[in-house]
Amino acid sequence: VQLVESGGGLVQAGGSLRLSCSASGGTFSRYAIGWFRQAPGKEREFVARINRSGGYTYYADSVKGRFTISRDNAKNTVYLQMNSLKPEDTAVYYCAATGTYYSGSSYSTANQYDYWGQGTQVTVSS
Repeated sequence: VQLVESGGGLVQAGGSLRLSCSASGGTFSRYAIGWFRQAPGKEREFVARINRSGGYTYYADSVKGRFTISRDNAKNTVYLQMNSLKPEDTAVYYCAATGTYYSGSSYSTANQYDYWGQGTQVTVSS
């Protein structure tokens, strides 16, 4: 499956952005999707994930209450709505997909995902 992120940009602190992750080349509803981010000089970190049906979501503590992940399987797209953005949210954001079922897992580890997009830059100014 191929993934393409879009929606990044420059926004002031307190503002909002909505990222999209569009998929092609596979049966989209078979994949759990995660969002990760990587800031300069830092390791890639987990942001949020959603299960195959969209009925279960999980967030990193740093974004809980501010970010919302959702999916539209009819459009082969996952969204990340980001509100109340902070300068520390500045990073390249990546979406990733996995078709593997990990029992009892939060799917918050990068190596659990098999397919990655190219990333989209989010910059939050203070």
